[in-house]
Amino acid sequence: MDTTHTWALVDIGVNLAHDSFATDLDAVLARARDAGVMQMVITGSDAASNQAAQQMAATHRGQLFATAGLHPHYASAWGAALATQIDALAQSPEVVSLGECGLDYFRDLSPRAVQQQAFTAQLDLAVKHRKPVFLHQRDAHADFLAILREYRAQLPAVVVHCFTDTAAALADYLALDCHIGITGWICDERRGKHLIEAVTMVPDERLMIETDSPYLLPRTAPKTSSRRNEPAYLPWVVKAIAHARGQPESYVADMSARTARRFFGLPMPG
Repeated sequence: MDTTHTWALVDIGVNLAHDSFATDLDAVLARARDAGVMQMVITGSDAASNQAAQQMAATHRGQLFATAGLHPHYASAWGAALATQIDALAQSPEVVSLGECGLDYFRDLSPRAVQQQAFTAQLDLAVKHRKPVFLHQRDAHADFLAILREYRAQLPAVVVHCFTDTAAALADYLALDCHIGITGWICDERRGKHLIEAVTMVPDERLMIETDSPYLLPRTAPKTSSRRNEPAYLPWVVKAIAHARGQPESYVADMSARTARRFFGLPMPG
């Protein structure tokens, strides 16, 4: 693997508000910097994580940024209070995107009609605030695409995060000028084989990378007793993408970071 000390990677999806990071966040951030991961966007997925993400980003300006949203798993919690919270957080300089929002029919933890209502309500807020959106879709492509098509022209920018779907679904998102977030799923030649092939379809300027930590530990990364993924493992995602696309690792690292800074409006790291 290329040396990473000259890299300035951006991890666009880190769940640092997760309980597993509660006791060693400073060490996690230090390991990320040592690995060349200089900036991270913390995912907000419910009321508590939205608030925590914004506060972490305010504490670590220039290194951490935040989203604010409601994951479809929790869509049943949507209401006036959450709408008010996200509306307020959208005005914070640390909050660079709205979401995580979308549809998830794989687990159906909230009724599908409720998921759709919460999704469109958050897209309305993104339109209002002219914010990019950070989207989640699993086993719900047809309904997700129909809603996204309706809103796409009004949204400044869209990323379908943690993409693991088919090449046909990817083509639909690219046709709507969406960005694509790739995780350590691509590091698994068994379940990620189709993704290794599909990632070659994504234009350079629409490809971004993420760990989705603490989830999705890259299969190729060093094994840990906790099996917790963290931002320091992002270089393994770079390596897998570079191999799949036939591009130098340093090129994928630089290109994905430039794309992320442009998408979220991030400053250059200090």
